[in-house]
Amino acid sequence: MKRYLENQVLKDLEKKMVFVGGPRQVGKTTMAQGINAQLGGTYLNWDASPHRAKILEEKLPPAPLWCFDELHKYTNWRNYLKGLYDLHKGAVKFLVTGSARLDYYRFGGDSLQGRYHYLRLHPLSVAELAISDQKDFETLLRLGGFPEPFFEGSETAARRWNNEYRQRLIDEDIRSIENVRDIGNLELLSIRLPTLVGSLLSVNALREDLQVNHKTVANWLDILERMYHIFRIYPWGSPQIKAIKKEPKHYQWNWFQVQDEGARFENFVASHLLKWVHFQYDTLGQDYRLCFFRDREQREVDFIVTLDDAPIMAVECKLKPGPISKHLIYFKKKFETCRTYQLCGTPGDPYISKDGITACHAIDVLKDLV
Repeated sequence: MKRYLENQVLKDLEKKMVFVGGPRQVGKTTMAQGINAQLGGTYLNWDASPHRAKILEEKLPPAPLWCFDELHKYTNWRNYLKGLYDLHKGAVKFLVTGSARLDYYRFGGDSLQGRYHYLRLHPLSVAELAISDQKDFETLLRLGGFPEPFFEGSETAARRWNNEYRQRLIDEDIRSIENVRDIGNLELLSIRLPTLVGSLLSVNALREDLQVNHKTVANWLDILERMYHIFRIYPWGSPQIKAIKKEPKHYQWNWFQVQDEGARFENFVASHLLKWVHFQYDTLGQDYRLCFFRDREQREVDFIVTLDDAPIMAVECKLKPGPISKHLIYFKKKFETCRTYQLCGTPGDPYISKDGITACHAIDVLKDLV
């Protein structure tokens, strides 16, 4: 299927290099190969020995597009790309994809700043799949948004895929570009994290569980985030409310890993909101952010979307229809112009409360994102 970023990639290639980051097996290579075929380019994968030899020997076939996959695993990839781009700018287009935050791994050596646009490819979503009924919604919620397990349509296949995915992430991706000595405990951390989705993420508690120091756990979390295994969102505060700055919350890029139904639904909504926020930031340059709200009185709202640090959307997640959250009502009274929703994952009658809060099925909101 044609992915939601394809038109933007083609548009950006006319001006600069394009970097596409995202989790492994989210569809970057498939999309890149499709664009490569469309433009008559050359595809080169660092993980393939014959392709790697061509890159190292600088024997690239003449083509209107050079598409590099997983090039960030090459230690000198920044300088390599800079040299190629400066030499062939205007004559050749450059598309670079990788299963890591390429914007982070550009640091060091000669900067590529100003020579590329960076886009993040997310898993499949309600809007991208044009989902409109409960059956398809539940399939996406149950199997996750990664193309292979989703289109396979089997929970058994999804479990097998997930186990292999985690092992390859640790053994292939992280080992190739990060200096981690205790791979065993890092893998234990990756297994532990899905059980903590939606709650405040305490590095101290994880440190005690794993019997390692605080700095090590913090570094491992950074690595898992850079490798698109998890994402963290942070508290948002305003002078109008007594917000408290504490630990972030974290979510999995693959929500299939989350076994608790309520936490999985919350992760599902978080992933959809982050996809929309990243799309707005990457394609329009607007400063959208995804946060959550929690104050000293322990009032909490699951998600706050901000634009230039002002709240424009507040979302509370409930697996089943029920009364409007008192915390959401409190937040709405403080920020009357902020669009406010209570989303549920099962059918119910949508309504707008006397406080101006919309209670509805998640499909009704998520279908209008990206």
